[in-house]
Amino acid sequence: MHPGAPSYIEALSPIIRHVRGLLLPQYGKAAFHEKLGGRAREVITKLDLEVERFLKDELASKYPDIGFVGEESGGDRNAKRFWLVDPIDGTEYFIRGLPFCTSQLALIENGGVTFSIIYDFVGDVLCHAEKEKGAFANDKALSVSTRMLDVSRLSTMFKLQDAKAYEQYRKLRSHCHTFHVGASGYELALVASGKLDGAVYYGGAGSKDYDIAPGTFLIAEAGGVVANVSKQTYDYRDGDFIAANPLVFEELTKGSHALFPIKA
Repeated sequence: MHPGAPSYIEALSPIIRHVRGLLLPQYGKAAFHEKLGGRAREVITKLDLEVERFLKDELASKYPDIGFVGEESGGDRNAKRFWLVDPIDGTEYFIRGLPFCTSQLALIENGGVTFSIIYDFVGDVLCHAEKEKGAFANDKALSVSTRMLDVSRLSTMFKLQDAKAYEQYRKLRSHCHTFHVGASGYELALVASGKLDGAVYYGGAGSKDYDIAPGTFLIAEAGGVVANVSKQTYDYRDGDFIAANPLVFEELTKGSHALFPIKA
């Protein structure tokens, strides 16, 4: 998309908000089972499948020329244009009645994100971002914080079983406070809103593209800086990244004492 293109949010807002009515009646009491072939301790409910089918059908009705890739049903990730959808990010929290769960999607065009939504259906807060048009929560503009690293609180996801990742996490903790509930959509939206100051995912902690693509794009459009660890560029398919306000990003990646220096 380009700055003059029509926005998707008008068409998608009623669709994504409809999810709230599907989910809230089972919030805190949904039956579940372990997800075969999934990550450790990963669970799934019937609602994960139902919400994904609903979004797939509605998106196909509105945009028949755009493909679909869902967490549960998969799809063609090599398509030039497709919706990347996570029907319930934070399913375990949804089951327990904890508010760290969202529904999220990203539009992938030619290998990059051009539009995203993270919907906090518990609090009824719909965040969206569009390329070169900014980021919003219920139509109010979002902006990342302006805090420095030494007073920051960062969302973190590190593979702590890995010695190198654990050491990097230990060093990071000596410079800032950390925040982790393990629900990327919820946490990355907090960074975009300025409530958290950045996010660092490192060591192949297991995040999937549908976990992080919507939120990292939201942060970028809210004025943050997003790049894969040790790189100047960002690919949403790479789970190791830094997404932070410009001050924190610079402190983490530049200078002789940078914890995650950018390689030339």
